[in-house]
Amino acid sequence: MPDSNRPGGPQYAAADLFPNGSAPRLVIRPTTIAPPAEERRPDPPDLRAALEPLVSAFAGRRLAVLTGAGISTDSGIPDYRSPGSAPRRPMTHQQFVASDRFRRHYWARNHLGWRHLQQAEPNAGHRALAAMERDGLLTGVITQNIDLLHVRAGSRTVVHLHGRYDRVLCLSCGLEISREEHDRVLVELNPHWRERFAELEDLEVAPDADVVLESTADFRIADCPRCGGILKPDVVFFGDNTPRERVEAAYAIADEAESLLVAGSSLAVMGGLRFARRAAKAGRPVGIVNRGSTRGDDLATASVHAGTSQALPLLAEMLAAHR
Repeated sequence: MPDSNRPGGPQYAAADLFPNGSAPRLVIRPTTIAPPAEERRPDPPDLRAALEPLVSAFAGRRLAVLTGAGISTDSGIPDYRSPGSAPRRPMTHQQFVASDRFRRHYWARNHLGWRHLQQAEPNAGHRALAAMERDGLLTGVITQNIDLLHVRAGSRTVVHLHGRYDRVLCLSCGLEISREEHDRVLVELNPHWRERFAELEDLEVAPDADVVLESTADFRIADCPRCGGILKPDVVFFGDNTPRERVEAAYAIADEAESLLVAGSSLAVMGGLRFARRAAKAGRPVGIVNRGSTRGDDLATASVHAGTSQALPLLAEMLAAHR
């Protein structure tokens, strides 16, 4: 029963308000807060010397590589956690599936932003990893990115842990639709939407392929053409689970290797950190190339605070020389 003697009037427990046990689940939308800009570190003045500990740890060993958003920033795709990045409030899976309003807000922004990923080009870091795979130095790439830049750079063995921006799935019947096809539907439903924001450069593009946009109330969304179910991008939202088959495929790449390179990831979420922990527990060297500290620094055999576009081509050259 409610306690009317507590300060502020009657107080209720969940059992009082929801006697049948159907209390709703409270989901807090996360805010990602990056370190302050003053924590940004310059690349080492002698990058070759800074990479020597990594080369010593990796020489003669095949690598698995785990990449994060930091490898794609030089391709014009922002990340969430670089020093000085603006705070973000990414949408959760629970919000997306529970509310037409949230889905409308997501698709309106994604409708403007997804082609930013499509138009991005691989940079020297992506190309270096593809070359290392061709040279037999890598077992494959595990990426937390949805941008497909590893594939476009020529990497063949890639697991996209968090999905891909170019596919849309029905949550009810499993129908898969290309993002291009879904775009045509959204253009038909919202024929003048893009014209309002013709200069995409003036909009702030977020790492998950949408743009920072407030007014989306009049945007029209599409349901599954086969069953009428909810359509969702093939992307793992906050609060969602990575499909087990992707995790197993990533473990296969990591376990086939004799060492792990983390490139451009702060390892802030468990989805990436678990690979560093798994490698360290197995006694495999863990090396990190990232601008800024990471959650896995205590697991690393060697770390280099540097940009991946600069460090990875040189690392590939130095490792090739030790073959």
